[in-house]
Amino acid sequence: MTTLTAQQAYDRLDPEKWAQATIPERLHLLEEVRDNLKTYAEELAHADADMKNAKMGEHLYTLGLSMFATAGPLGNAVTASIQLYESLAKGEMLSPIKVTQVREGLFDLQVFPQTAKDKVLSGTQRGHLRVKGEPTQVNPLDKAPGVIAILGAGNYSSSLEMIKALFWENKAVIHKPHHNNDASDRVWEKVLEPLVAYGALCFVPSSEGRALTAVDGLHAIYFTGSTAVAKAIMASTDTPFVAECGGNNPCIVVPGDRPWTDKELAHQALQIATAGKLNGGAVCGRPQTIVTSKHWPQREAFLDALRTAIAETTFANGTYYPGSEKVVAAFREAHPDAEALQPESGAYRAGEFLLITEVDEDAYAVKNEAFCQIFGEVSLDVPAEAEAFLGEAVRFCNETLLGSLGCMLLVDDDTLKANRDAVEEAVTDLNYGGIAVNTIPPLIFANAYLTWGGNEEGDLVSGSGNFGNLLNVENIEKSILYDKFVSPGHLLMTSKEAFEHLMVNFTRYTLEPTWRNLTCLAGTAMIDSLRGKDF
Repeated sequence: MTTLTAQQAYDRLDPEKWAQATIPERLHLLEEVRDNLKTYAEELAHADADMKNAKMGEHLYTLGLSMFATAGPLGNAVTASIQLYESLAKGEMLSPIKVTQVREGLFDLQVFPQTAKDKVLSGTQRGHLRVKGEPTQVNPLDKAPGVIAILGAGNYSSSLEMIKALFWENKAVIHKPHHNNDASDRVWEKVLEPLVAYGALCFVPSSEGRALTAVDGLHAIYFTGSTAVAKAIMASTDTPFVAECGGNNPCIVVPGDRPWTDKELAHQALQIATAGKLNGGAVCGRPQTIVTSKHWPQREAFLDALRTAIAETTFANGTYYPGSEKVVAAFREAHPDAEALQPESGAYRAGEFLLITEVDEDAYAVKNEAFCQIFGEVSLDVPAEAEAFLGEAVRFCNETLLGSLGCMLLVDDDTLKANRDAVEEAVTDLNYGGIAVNTIPPLIFANAYLTWGGNEEGDLVSGSGNFGNLLNVENIEKSILYDKFVSPGHLLMTSKEAFEHLMVNFTRYTLEPTWRNLTCLAGTAMIDSLRGKDF
């Protein structure tokens, strides 16, 4: 367990040495870290699950869920970094797959999938960066030395920003965990020990947050947490500040040119319910406010499918994040008509999910973030026609809804084909840092080729700047992830056993990305897709 103060950590680092580390040295360090991740993945998972289950007093977080939440994301970032440095070793930068001009001074860069394994794993997903100005890239090895202080999130202990700052920004790092994650951070020290020994990384206790932001000479501060704390940090320092602070994220449901089938209604309801239940709703970027047309003939059928998906066809997950009880009470008080849905017949107190329909545009549920298992629905008084609806939905999301972090947009393939220009215009006009079309925004965060952050100008709500940028592209406005309307790659919590297998096998693949592990992941997922309800 670390006992360094913030100043001691800063003094111990050697950012000049790190900036001069050779490509072979960096690749060797990355392989060492990945080997350590394989060794300590289960210990990380136990630390994460034990913390969450203890806070609830119920056992809902499993080894697989917590491996996926801790080892998986960082393992993915390590693998991407190896790919980056293997390319640099050949004298090449990783390049966009395709560059398209969207408007004057605005470009779209398709950057994912890049490798053959990416293409198998991603299925029908495509990842894009939206860039202001002529696209340019900067070699990470050309970036000046410095130290970045990282204040970790409270909902996830897998601080990807450590790898991104070290290997994509060429900076030494001081990491401070949220107090929720003190136990897992002690494991991270063992995983990342090769970087500590090199003088590129130091850990400080969760109590050192205020002192860390006051250290003189920092290149930047990376922060994940609440808007109030972010504003307090910004007011106390002139150090450049990159923050991700959440928000009330929309799921825009585009009315179809043709009726959705019962299977499509059920599938999209399952996808939304799963996104809302992941980590007990404590996921930055997960949808909170569902935006529909009041005149969509299938609106009530869709809401009924969502009720069924939440209460009956997806298993319970637990609200654990500190302060959630007060948040739920405030939403109940503001919306006494909220429906309390009980997954698994109410077997778990922490599994309760609130659904609030027909919310007014200026209501409490629009102006506040839940960060727990709550959905609101706003039905806009606009014709159920894709182009007209999208224009009004963009206005509502940009001007009224709290924040600008992640936006989910659902549009069936036929309607998309017939209204592609209107959909793409909406994607361009939506002021969100991450836009997921027919998939969920948290997958943008998990994708190493994309960026994550509200990237706001003016008053801070969801954040400033963004995290990520494996390709080191300058002036990124937003990241966009596309998928098919009904995709086998969608996350659906319809079987506990199948979901556990998926979490474990996906994590194992990120830690050892071989064709054998990818085949195991895909094969098991195919078999598990045939499983029925087991809860």
